[in-house]
Amino acid sequence: MTRLLRANQAAQKIDVTVDRLYDYSRQGIVPVVKIGRQCRWSEDALDDFISNGGQSFPGGWKKDN
Repeated sequence: MTRLLRANQAAQKIDVTVDRLYDYSRQGIVPVVKIGRQCRWSEDALDDFISNGGQSFPGGWKKDN
């Protein structure tokens, strides 16, 4: 089961500030899971992001309209 991280935990994992994490998430650079108005970050997805050299995933994590 994937563990969901809060902003401070996710920011620490990728060594950025919380503000930068939210900015990257809004841009689709860092994968984010939205639960209502709350944001959480999948530990597995962040590990994949790090493994890929910090590159965003093809197509991003945005919902296609």
